[in-house]
Amino acid sequence: MQGLDFIAIDFETATGQRASICEAGICLVRSGRVAEARSWLVRPQGNYYSYWNTQIHGIGPGDTADAPEFPEVWAEISAYLAECPVLVAHNAAFDMGCIRHSLELYGLAKPDVTYYCSLRAARKLYDFCCNKLDYLCQQFDISCGRHHRAGADAEMCARLFLREVRDAGWLSLDEMDFCRGRL
Repeated sequence: MQGLDFIAIDFETATGQRASICEAGICLVRSGRVAEARSWLVRPQGNYYSYWNTQIHGIGPGDTADAPEFPEVWAEISAYLAECPVLVAHNAAFDMGCIRHSLELYGLAKPDVTYYCSLRAARKLYDFCCNKLDYLCQQFDISCGRHHRAGADAEMCARLFLREVRDAGWLSLDEMDFCRGRL
């Protein structure tokens, strides 16, 4: 898949608020191949966590007490976006909402980014009873890592999206209007 470049992204949140990012993960895909994966713990404002969110991802205040806040992590992610302004997320509405709300909270400029949703692509392409990221990855023997950790989920999303592109026979991202949006 020569020329297929994107950044899969995933966030975990400390509370039900989208701007409470406590972990960010990216997986850089260059020419249709996973090139790099990274994750950062992020200290949410006040370092407050809801019990339920911690139960899902296992991250708590002790893990992020000394972690950088969102603006510092976003500066690093933005460096990747400067080279490749295309994001992919599984349930992009959630992850793009995390970005939008966090940018607003910290008074940061919104970048010019196009995004694609691997969940919407899965719903169009497949007829599974479930379209959750971990379930789809199991169906396609995509290594799962630790689900609900941002770095692992970003890489799973990248590998799933590559599978979706291949299964659909898409030659470029332009063929995917149905799951594309603008940040």
